Amino acid sequence: MTPREKARLPVTKTPKVYIGGAFVRSESARTFKISGADGAFFANVPQCTRKDLRNAVEAAAKAGPAWARRTPYNRAQILYRLAEMIEARSGELVDSLVLFGARRTDAAKGMSVAVDRLIHYAGWADKYGQLLGSVNPVASPHFNFTVTEPMGVVGVIAPDSPPLLGLISMVAPVIACGNTVVALASERVPYPAILLGEMLATSDLPGGVVNILTGFRRELVPTFATHAHIRAIYASAAGDERRAIRLGAAESVKRVRFTDGRSDWFEASSQGLGAIRDFVELKTTWHPIGS
Repeated sequence: MTPREKARLPVTKTPKVYIGGAFVRSESARTFKISGADGAFFANVPQCTRKDLRNAVEAAAKAGPAWARRTPYNRAQILYRLAEMIEARSGELVDSLVLFGARRTDAAKGMSVAVDRLIHYAGWADKYGQLLGSVNPVASPHFNFTVTEPMGVVGVIAPDSPPLLGLISMVAPVIACGNTVVALASERVPYPAILLGEMLATSDLPGGVVNILTGFRRELVPTFATHAHIRAIYASAAGDERRAIRLGAAESVKRVRFTDGRSDWFEASSQGLGAIRDFVELKTTWHPIGS
C-alpha cells in the first residue's frame, strides 16, 4: 500500500461553548474528557468556570431588551425556523446520542419530540399573552388591565437524561415569552448540546438569547442560584442540590421551577402554557376614566 492509499485520519471536532453568539473555550482553558459508550476517548469538553457563567449572563442581559421587544409573531417564526434546522440535522443529533449510550429508537423518538416541542411553543408565542393577561373589573373610575412581561435572564440546568430533549424542552418556553437563557448542559452527556449550539449559531435566533455552558454542576449550580442578574432558574435537580438552589435563590430573590429525574420529557404533559406562565411577570395598570 502506497502512502497515498493509507487510511486517512478524520479531522475531529474541537468542542467549544456557545456564549453571546460565538464559540469560545473556557476562560480558564480547563477541559474534561468524555468517552463514548464503548469507553473510548471522544473529546475534551470545556470545563466552564464561574467567570464563564458571568460572561454568559452579561451576554444574555445585553441581548435581552431587543429580544423582548420583538413581536410575539416574530419570536414564533424564529422558533419555527429553529425546529426546521434541527429536523434537517436530526440524523447527526441522533448519532451523537447513540454514541453515548442511547438506544437508536429512543434517540430518534426524542429528536422527533424535540422538533414538535419547538413547534408547540412557536404556536404559543403569540397566544399566551391573551390567556395570561386580563381586563379587571374594579370598584372605581379606572380602566384596569394586566399584561405579561418577560422576567429577563433565566438560568436553565438541564437533566442528564434525556440530555438534549430535556434541554430543548426547558429552553423553548423560556425564550418563547421573551426571556434570554444561560443553560448548563448535561454533565454526563454534554456533546449533543454543543451540536445544538452550532445550530443556534446559524439560525435566526440572535446571539446571546441562548448561551450554553458545559462543566461540573457542583462548581456552577451555586453561582446560578446566587447570581443577582439571573432572575429565575429552571432546574432539573433533586435532594441536596435542590435545597441549595432554593437557599441561593431566596438570597437573591429569584423564581425557581424544578423538574427531577422522574419527569417524562417524551409526554405531552411536559409542555404547555404552565411552563410559560412560570417565566413571565404580570404588570397591572390603572388608567383613570371619566371626569
